[in-house]
Amino acid sequence: MRKFAHALFAAVVAAIAAPTVLAAYGDVTGTWTWTTDRNNQSFTTTLKLKQEGDRLTGTISGRNNTETPIEAGQVEGDKISFQVVRTFNGNRMVIRYQGTVQGDRIVGKATFERDGQTRERDWEAKRGS
Repeated sequence: MRKFAHALFAAVVAAIAAPTVLAAYGDVTGTWTWTTDRNNQSFTTTLKLKQEGDRLTGTISGRNNTETPIEAGQVEGDKISFQVVRTFNGNRMVIRYQGTVQGDRIVGKATFERDGQTRERDWEAKRGS
């Protein structure tokens, strides 16, 4: 009986604490955008996210207004991570995104391999209204 009481107490504490922890960082569900400048051109990226607990799903925009699903999306406190698989000229590229949620902003890095070298780019997204 004592073990049951301890287990019940732990379950109640977890049920009370979980929403508090999520509320502290907020839900990242929504549409996020950022602009990247390359070769004298500006490109706007749109990221549509849906958070369910610590799981993150959604899509990211690409060339020609295409949307690519994100994979392996995770939320841990104020940190998010996911990856996107793209194909350019028959070459498969995996881009890994990591970011820190700061209210209606996500600030992070995107990492990918190109020509045998790991490359990294900063990204800063803002939540749409």
